[in-house]
Amino acid sequence: MKQWEKLRLFFSIVWRTSHAYVLLMASSVLLAGAQVLLNVLLPKFLIDELTGALRGEYLLLYAGMIVGLNLVLALLNSAVKRGLDEKELYVNNMMDRVMAEKVMKVPFGCLETPEYLDLKERALFAFNNQSAPYQMIRNTAQFLQSALIIITTLAVMLTLSPVLVLLLMLCVAANLFAYSRVMQDQLKFYASLIPINRKYGYYVNLGFQDTLQKDVRLYDMSGMISGRVTDYGREISGECDQFYKKMGRFQGLSGALNDLQSALAYGYAGLRVLGSLSGKAPISLGSLTMYVSAAASFAKAATDAGASAVTITAMLGYLEPFLQFMSLPEESDFGGTLPFSETVESIRFEHVSFRYPGSETRVLHDVSFEIRGGEKISIVGLNGAGKTTLVKLISRLYRPEEGRILLNGVDIFEYEHTSYLASIAAVFQDYKLFAFSIDENITGCRPGSDLVGTGTVIRRVGLNEKMAELDEGVYSMLGKSYDENGVELSGGERQKVAIARALYKNAPVIILDEPTSALDPLAEAEIYENFNSLIGDKTAIYISHRMSSSVFCDRILLLDGGTVSGFDTHAALMEKADGLYYKLFNAQAENYRIEKNV
Repeated sequence: MKQWEKLRLFFSIVWRTSHAYVLLMASSVLLAGAQVLLNVLLPKFLIDELTGALRGEYLLLYAGMIVGLNLVLALLNSAVKRGLDEKELYVNNMMDRVMAEKVMKVPFGCLETPEYLDLKERALFAFNNQSAPYQMIRNTAQFLQSALIIITTLAVMLTLSPVLVLLLMLCVAANLFAYSRVMQDQLKFYASLIPINRKYGYYVNLGFQDTLQKDVRLYDMSGMISGRVTDYGREISGECDQFYKKMGRFQGLSGALNDLQSALAYGYAGLRVLGSLSGKAPISLGSLTMYVSAAASFAKAATDAGASAVTITAMLGYLEPFLQFMSLPEESDFGGTLPFSETVESIRFEHVSFRYPGSETRVLHDVSFEIRGGEKISIVGLNGAGKTTLVKLISRLYRPEEGRILLNGVDIFEYEHTSYLASIAAVFQDYKLFAFSIDENITGCRPGSDLVGTGTVIRRVGLNEKMAELDEGVYSMLGKSYDENGVELSGGERQKVAIARALYKNAPVIILDEPTSALDPLAEAEIYENFNSLIGDKTAIYISHRMSSSVFCDRILLLDGGTVSGFDTHAALMEKADGLYYKLFNAQAENYRIEKNV
């Protein structure tokens, strides 16, 4: 991606985030330029009035103009700066939100692909470690402001001596060359630091993860973890030491070049005042002040502009992973435009094969079957048979490598993305609940938005008694991380909340992938016995390692090594004594009998 394209993309994101911020930044640039020009030009006339070079008639006018205009510009600058500071904080916070929203919109497969995960981590590194968006915005504003000052002061100095301007520009160029070399070293430095920093961050974060504390304490792992933190910390410190030595040498050189610029400006203008340069007319003390002030402002602005340009280039390098990530196609880009109807007549797999990105092994191979609308289907098979993969494909989290998945006879990718997702509710093995109220976790809306609906699904999953025990009922906050009065539900209760969320969505297709793995056998049996009433006439697909759950289903889809080895009723599959389903069912039944006798 070219530098200009990266710059355009970044500021298009900033513009979408806040129009007001960009307009305030432009206003700040113009005000700063105006103030510098004012303080370069007007003091000349004031000094000339004081020294008698002019007639002295306008002394008070020039003094009043300097004070009054500076006061007005200072007030305007202060107001704009206050607005900029507020909007800058807002934009920086919103940039995090922009990144989070993009993560939620990219194809799900990207979030399980090492290449894209690494891209996301590098994008986040630019945010968290370099503050790249903040630096980018600040330095762009500084560059524009400095560019305006350069133009105005350059016009003034050219009236004194083009040769002096050339000498000053040579000093600035030398300074910028040194700065660019340092920034290149900095870019390489941070690039080399990323893999070390990721390892360092991983081991540091281990100490803060509450879910690991039982293992860390029981197996006395704290010394091992802190040792890794110390090792990587020393490695980072060694890298930093070398880089900051280079930075120190650059700062010394930069200071010397700045002093040289001042000496050139004062020396040349002073000689002109004294009339010591042959062929050059003497200038007034006011002109001396103007030219010296213009030279100083020019040198500083040129250095600042160059430094900002180099920093912008470096920040674009840091932001490139972020901009690449923001340029990724979104899930909605792959969908069709056909709106999904509210009813499901059939779900059909036609010769579907699939392998995960980066894997050479197919998880599903030439899978074909059809589910009729309203059927309750159980998917069973050994671990790794492809059960969860199959429901991920139905949920449109992945695309089949070969074959098609048809819903009501239409390829699922021809449906409009949002309307298709609205037709499916799912509870996966690794479902998540959030630090919101129980009501919000179920509805996905503000608390109290649909108390009747929430109450209905809570009763259907058997959580009504638990809610009655809580002081705030369904408005109780889940967990104590952000609310000391929050409630900690058991694993089974949390799973029932997840099932209630799926039921509340009222989608025509419901998928339950190990929906009761945290429940004891009695609680699980209760859920399954009421399964038909919970689901009603919806099409239901669920996975369970407890084979007894299959008895409640209309048909069982048996997967073996990524292929369909059976699709029939429980009774029909049990008639095949040499079949996999028969063996699985009886092996588990025998285990239950042994456990019961024990």
